Amino acid sequence: MRRARERSYLWVGFMRRRSPAVQGRGRHPAVVIVVGFGATVVVGTLLLGTPLATTEGDSSHWLTALFTATSAVCVTGLVVVDTATHWSTFGEMVIVALIKVGGLGIMTLATLIMVIVSGRIGLRTRLSAQWETKSVAATDLRHVLRRVVVFSLICEATVAAVLTVRFVTGYGEPVGRAVYLGLFHAVSAFNNAGFALWPDSLMRFVTDPWICLTIALAVIVGALGYPVVFELVRTWWRPGRWSVLTRVTVGMNGLLLAGGTLAFLATEWRNPATMGPLDDSGRMLAAFFAAVMPRSGGFNTLDIGQMHSSSWLVTDALMFIGGGSAGTAGGIKVTTFGFLLFIIWSELRGEHRVNIGHRRLPSATQRQALSISLLGVILVTLSTWILLVITPHDLDQVLFEVVSAFATNGLSTGITADIPLAGHVLLSVLMFIGRIGPLTLGTALALKQRTRRYELPEEKVILG
Repeated sequence: MRRARERSYLWVGFMRRRSPAVQGRGRHPAVVIVVGFGATVVVGTLLLGTPLATTEGDSSHWLTALFTATSAVCVTGLVVVDTATHWSTFGEMVIVALIKVGGLGIMTLATLIMVIVSGRIGLRTRLSAQWETKSVAATDLRHVLRRVVVFSLICEATVAAVLTVRFVTGYGEPVGRAVYLGLFHAVSAFNNAGFALWPDSLMRFVTDPWICLTIALAVIVGALGYPVVFELVRTWWRPGRWSVLTRVTVGMNGLLLAGGTLAFLATEWRNPATMGPLDDSGRMLAAFFAAVMPRSGGFNTLDIGQMHSSSWLVTDALMFIGGGSAGTAGGIKVTTFGFLLFIIWSELRGEHRVNIGHRRLPSATQRQALSISLLGVILVTLSTWILLVITPHDLDQVLFEVVSAFATNGLSTGITADIPLAGHVLLSVLMFIGRIGPLTLGTALALKQRTRRYELPEEKVILG
């Protein structure tokens, strides 16, 4: 007992001198996440670089394998080669596995494996998984992660079943092929990856509500974020009891979906290369699908390259905003965008506090929202300038490509394969940063949370 007490005192003293926020670089949760995603990209690159992964039996160029692996792990969907014709069944299975790992989260998967193997979770792994899943409390992380995994599998199985039946009954696909197509696109849709096994994505299904609405619903549910989905399951009939996160996420999603649908109807209604040949119901379905996919879905039923530049601008905005927090979507997140709107509204009204409903938004959350948004703008602007210098493409096309990569979306005007190798490296870096989050990467590099022990005199300055 005496030795045990002595060891405990030594441990407490050590932890006081070395807090978790300032421990070694390998101990910080953000570092574990960055290294985990990076290692998964490397493994995926090696697998996709083997001759077994291609239909021709030849090894792919290392940059092609790297770009595809990064796109899959970061659930983006941008490709430099056609997925269906270039990659073999083994290669497609590798892509699906990378999508699943990237969508579920490295630390979520690692924690689940540890629970299965040892039946317990270490404190360091618990903190890392909490960081990855953006959990508010870690009281029962094992139960939360189990629900996340089960929920994702149920959603993917349901979507796969609907798609399989439709492929068999509506398009005459053999049962085995239909099951394969259903599973691939169910995983790709729920994880907001945007990979498809047809060269035109889903354009051949533009007027098929069974395919379009099923995939759109999977994208929406996956992009809402696990905390919001679980809260809606518990209290969907009591909006008054929703948390601020759920209220902002649901409200902003509804506004952006409705606004995006109306915007695409207004700009593409008479475009002969997109909605022009469709009837009214087909146009409504195509516009709704086009409004859902920029939230990080990545599929398309209309030819993106033939859209008007005004539609590209709308898509850019929707992609940059992205989906909900702690979900499979990318972008700066609808919660961040919604918080910025509340901050602006409070400033216009001259209020010193930002209130949402009956709750006050913490100042730290406000700073995080501003930081995430500004970092995103800086990354997109700088990357757009670089691609404009090294490519002959127009600003509209380059900006679309850059925002799609940063927001891990996957939509493209068709110039991805024509970008030089340096541009592919840049887009890969953007996808990686967009998946793990600018602030997560910044925290992983800085690590230390410094506390200022004094305050400087305040000085008012003129803005505007």
